Amino acid sequence: MFTIVGVVSPTRPLKNATLRQLVTFHTLARLGSVSRTAEELHLTQPAVSLQLGILEESAGTPLLARGARGVRLTEAGVVLAGYASRLLQVWNEASEAMAAQCGQVAGTLRVGVVTTAEYLMPQLVLEFTRQHRQVGVKLSVGNRADIAAQLAQQEIDLAIMGRPPAELRVDAAPFAHHPMAFVAAPDHPLLDKPGATLADVAEVPLLLRERGSGTRLAVEQLFKTAGIEMRLGAETSSNEAIKQLCAAGYGVAFISLHACVLELQAGLLAQLPLPGHPIVRAWYAISLADRPLPAAAAAFGVFLREQGQARLDAKLAADRERMAPMTRRRSPRAARP
Repeated sequence: MFTIVGVVSPTRPLKNATLRQLVTFHTLARLGSVSRTAEELHLTQPAVSLQLGILEESAGTPLLARGARGVRLTEAGVVLAGYASRLLQVWNEASEAMAAQCGQVAGTLRVGVVTTAEYLMPQLVLEFTRQHRQVGVKLSVGNRADIAAQLAQQEIDLAIMGRPPAELRVDAAPFAHHPMAFVAAPDHPLLDKPGATLADVAEVPLLLRERGSGTRLAVEQLFKTAGIEMRLGAETSSNEAIKQLCAAGYGVAFISLHACVLELQAGLLAQLPLPGHPIVRAWYAISLADRPLPAAAAAFGVFLREQGQARLDAKLAADRERMAPMTRRRSPRAARP
């Protein structure tokens, strides 16, 4: 004999609400726009409005305030949005648990990647999803401060960066080497200077990432430790802009060698032969210490620890091989006076 506890009364609000309606409402609450909600859910705008209208009728109170500037949540809407978020999280966990019972990894992999790691992560994510075809991917790219903030706000489950954020309680697992060095145009005078040092680099314009980036933190710490003041040439949030300026001879850049492997191989950039360089650090997969990882993120963390370095080495080797013919074609021209 079974006793059913907490049966919903026929007159109770949300008695007839459906999961689809909650998904639609939760998406609207997050995006703040009917059109963007329709686009994300692959629905028409009238279909979104219909789902929301039925949910409001079931709730017995207005959830949205509609005006010339769009829609906003009412007080009741804010309350329901909080519960909807929790309900959908539990539903996703239930779905992942059922997939695990079938020996599968499922769900959405929410991973944030610092800009410098753009070169290596797409291939690693692709290889992972080939092994786990039930996993969807939500990939966010930004500087170190942005990705750390997304992790803190639980907008992502894993962060990929070169230095764990000290301001958060995290679990940080290294999975691959991360070489960093100064690079310049191939005809830069420092490349021909015997015994060039960090003090020599301080005499030329430095091309730097913006404040909040891991690369910027690393180079500032490098000069601070040496007791040398660096000379700022240009500051930008784009690795591509830094590489282009550097190749044009504007200055010297401190950069992840993973971010400029193709330019180095093609002879567009060259590494300065400074003592102790490149500086080899690590790439980390980082998660919040007090929050269990969803199945997809946990499996991706294992994949990175077990296969990350080997997969990255294979990609680097393949890129060098692909660029070799171009390098050989460029060499005769480069040798001309």
